[in-house]
Amino acid sequence: MMFSCQKREDNSLPYYNTPDFTPQFLSKNEASEKITHHIDSFSFRDQDNKIITDKAVNHKIHVASFIFTSCGSICPTIIENLSVVDKKFKNDPNVLLLSFSVTPWIDNPQKLKDFKELHKINNPNWHFLTGNKGEIYKLARQSYFAEEDLGFTRDSTQFLHTEHIILADQDKKIRGIYNGTLQTDIQQLIKDIETLKKE
Repeated sequence: MMFSCQKREDNSLPYYNTPDFTPQFLSKNEASEKITHHIDSFSFRDQDNKIITDKAVNHKIHVASFIFTSCGSICPTIIENLSVVDKKFKNDPNVLLLSFSVTPWIDNPQKLKDFKELHKINNPNWHFLTGNKGEIYKLARQSYFAEEDLGFTRDSTQFLHTEHIILADQDKKIRGIYNGTLQTDIQQLIKDIETLKKE
């Protein structure tokens, strides 16, 4: 299901304030008052063993995905599709891609680095992140609504595996959700990033 397509005639993107992804079409000023949800603070290590925090996405557009290096089902397709986004915005420092490992007890920085190299990803603005499992799962479910309202009620003991990709704006507010296995959704994601760049 692609929620991001529900737009006004002026092509502005909706805001999402709840895990059921009910779209709210608001001006930026209205959103600053009415949209209380935003991506929470975080601190994880990337493939280069550098600490990446939520400050890295301050005033930047970012795309969040949830993968693991040993995944043989949806993850390879998600990475392949995100590579299209990577190619489009590779030289844009204001667009970041964050891929959080959902098996952080296996995916240490070196594994993530090998994974990034295996997929020939050399964009310095695409970070593969690892850290505490509970913190990653909480961020995924409660900040990114990665499993929608179902995931919001789950705890960190239940395995997180989702094809959802989340788009967040320069104010860390959620502006789109996409199926990372579908090329049509990826093309929509690219268009929506371009829309956010103009806001």
